[in-house]
Amino acid sequence: MALHTWTLYLLAVLGLSLTPGPNSLLVLAHGASHGSRRTLWTIVGGALGFMSLIGLSMLGIGALLQTTASALLVLKIAGGAYLIWLGIQLWRSPAIQLRPAQADADTHVRGRVLFRQGLFSAVSNPKVLLFYGAFLPQFIDPQRDLWIQFAQLAVTFVLIEALVEFVIASLAHRVRPWLERSGRGFNRVCGVLFGAMGAALPLTR
Repeated sequence: MALHTWTLYLLAVLGLSLTPGPNSLLVLAHGASHGSRRTLWTIVGGALGFMSLIGLSMLGIGALLQTTASALLVLKIAGGAYLIWLGIQLWRSPAIQLRPAQADADTHVRGRVLFRQGLFSAVSNPKVLLFYGAFLPQFIDPQRDLWIQFAQLAVTFVLIEALVEFVIASLAHRVRPWLERSGRGFNRVCGVLFGAMGAALPLTR
C-alpha cells in the first residue's frame, strides 16, 4: 500500500476502534470485573474473530474485483453510503448503560471462557461482515497486489483494535461512568466521524 493510503487507513481504524461496539463493551465489562490482565483473553478471542471476518470479507471483495474493472468504484460508493447510514444511527443512539453485573462476577473465571466470549461476540454480529465489506474497499489500490494489501489492512486493524481494547480494559473503572454520563454526546461525535468518512473516502484515489 502507498504510505499516505495506509496512514489514512490507520487514522480511520483508530477512530473506529474508539466507537462503542459489542466487543468494546464486553471488554469494558470484563475489565471492570476481572482486571486488564485477565481481559487479555477476551481481547485475543475478539482479535481472532475479527481476523476471520476480515478474511471472509476480503475473499468476497477479491472475487468481485476479478469480475469487472468498475467493481471497486461501485464498492466505494455503496460502502460510503453505508458508512453515512451508520453515522446517522450512531447519532440517534442513546447513551450507553453498562453495569459490571453484566459480566460474570466470578473474578476467577477461566481464561478460555473469556476467550470464547470475546470470539463469539466478534463473529456473532452479521453487521460486522457487512461493515468490513463497505470499509475495506475504500483503501484498495487495484493497481497493486490485492492480497498484500489485504494482509496489511487486516493486521493493522486487528493490532489497533486490540491495543485500544486493552486501554479500555485498563481504564474500565474510569471510562464506564464517563460513557454512561456523557455517552450521548460521545455517540454523536462517533456518528459525525462515520458520516465524514462515508462522504470523503469514496472520493479518495
